[in-house]
Amino acid sequence: MIPVRIGAREESTHVATAQPAVKLTYEDYCAAPADSRYEMLDGELIMVAAPNLEHQRVQIRLTTRLELFIEDRALGTLLTAPCDVLLSDNNIVQPDLLFVSRAREHLLHDGQKVQGPPDLVVEIVSPSSEMQDRGKKRALYGKHGVTEYWLVDPVAETVQIHRLEDEILVPTRTFGREETLRSPLLVGLELRLDDIFSS
Repeated sequence: MIPVRIGAREESTHVATAQPAVKLTYEDYCAAPADSRYEMLDGELIMVAAPNLEHQRVQIRLTTRLELFIEDRALGTLLTAPCDVLLSDNNIVQPDLLFVSRAREHLLHDGQKVQGPPDLVVEIVSPSSEMQDRGKKRALYGKHGVTEYWLVDPVAETVQIHRLEDEILVPTRTFGREETLRSPLLVGLELRLDDIFSS
């Protein structure tokens, strides 16, 4: 048997007996090589590809406008990737943007990571992340109590808002070009999508 190093644990390549796969933990996540970005979904370490240029442009526009709105009203803290969000010992994510309200600032006291579900998570989908963002990550965010989830699609030029209902993030509204996004969570926000998706 040849040992294979996975995070901070050793596994055997011997497959004579069926055993459940070992789920990695936050400790293993911290031991991953620092030269790449990772997320951990259900104990599986996943390398995160660098975003393309349109993703970056959309992220900067969203960040600029949301930060002005949140800071002017002293609503809480807006953070951008890479920023670790510890949903559980086996689930560590790095959303493109996240917002933690003043009422939940205790999640930031560690100073290293967000220790629990943010109020708002924004994921900008790309070909390499779309299935995870729409599937497993959306389910995880709901299970762990994220109040509002935005799926931003730079190709379709849409933002789909999901709201938490009984641990499930349910799509409530999709906004497109020539529309103004309004959020149930960020009352008073008016985000012109033509400004976000402008060429």
